[in-house]
Amino acid sequence: MNISLPIRLASGITVLMLSAAACSSDDASTTPEQAPTTTEAPTTTTAAPVEQTIVEIASSEADFSTLVTAVTAAGLVDTLSGAGPFTVFAPTNAAFAKIPEDQLTAILADTDQLTSILTYHVLPAAVASSDLEPTQQVATVQGDTVDIEVVDGKATINGCNIVQTDIVASNGVIHVIDCVLTP
Repeated sequence: MNISLPIRLASGITVLMLSAAACSSDDASTTPEQAPTTTEAPTTTTAAPVEQTIVEIASSEADFSTLVTAVTAAGLVDTLSGAGPFTVFAPTNAAFAKIPEDQLTAILADTDQLTSILTYHVLPAAVASSDLEPTQQVATVQGDTVDIEVVDGKATINGCNIVQTDIVASNGVIHVIDCVLTP
């Protein structure tokens, strides 16, 4: 049976969201000395409604033009414009520029690889920076986990710096990162 990518992605997001609701935990005793924990992404709400989706915000920022090109090439515009909620760790153009040009061109041409990389940047919940724990592993829409650490008020994801946080959209939140994550 051949299911199209948007349907598989939407199904995966639904399963992850239902799993997050069913597996929530009230244990907030994680300390930096403890081993990383695997957690579902916590959800947050915003006080005031925001009009633009994650894709609309990214499209309006020149520094996300490569990301928007990639999202378009992967056919993820409709998904990331949907209801969400999502958290997107958004690489800047400078982050994409760290990838050799021939490799970036090959990634953009390989829809499956591109989709895997992009969905690895997405959490199936809106997660504000204030929700981040000192050390945690969080499941992505792609299916693998990312390692998030917060030390002295500075957050990283898989070693990439989170350089700007909490850009609130109508369907989630964007955190800007300085490199491209790979699964």
